[in-house]
Amino acid sequence: MESKKAVSEITKRCEEDREMANHVEYSTISSPIGPLLIASTEKGLCLIEFGSDELAVLSLSRWVSKHLLGSAPVQKDERNRKVITQLEEYFSGKRKVFDCPLDLYGTPFQKKVWLELSKIPYGETRSYKQIALGIGASKAVRAIGGANNRNPIPIIIPCHRVIGSNGELVGYGGGLPIKEHLLHLEGVLGNHASAKAIR
Repeated sequence: MESKKAVSEITKRCEEDREMANHVEYSTISSPIGPLLIASTEKGLCLIEFGSDELAVLSLSRWVSKHLLGSAPVQKDERNRKVITQLEEYFSGKRKVFDCPLDLYGTPFQKKVWLELSKIPYGETRSYKQIALGIGASKAVRAIGGANNRNPIPIIIPCHRVIGSNGELVGYGGGLPIKEHLLHLEGVLGNHASAKAIR
């Protein structure tokens, strides 16, 4: 009986440890494009939300629930310090490449698109068609747009570097003013976005 009770206690502790390890910790920071909410699992950065108010936290909570990531997200900076530092360096013009670990949640197709987006160098742009060609799905331009719109880690996975084939900025989850700001920061709009796109 004692043996069964001990095993039960160990099992319970292991389950609690797994839940704690898998839970999401988030931080909020100020930035030149407004407040940002940054969230990470133990494996890496999983989400960046524009805004840091109750709506952003609610959106994070829904995202956590959707992906079955344990208990409610906890506001805590420890896991997010490296990301925060790198974002601050990016916004001050001191960083062009991010190297923080990521923990991506999405469909295999979405992850394929996000990986392709990550290959777009700082200061350059690509069209949706070029992204489609890059992943070997030339007819999936509309689906590329959908995956781009669902990018959970904007800025670091640079969906802001994707523009229309005619050079127009088109849409952006955070709004076109933020997209324009990021492209200005990277020197793209100052040199005309359409000219910077590799055709």
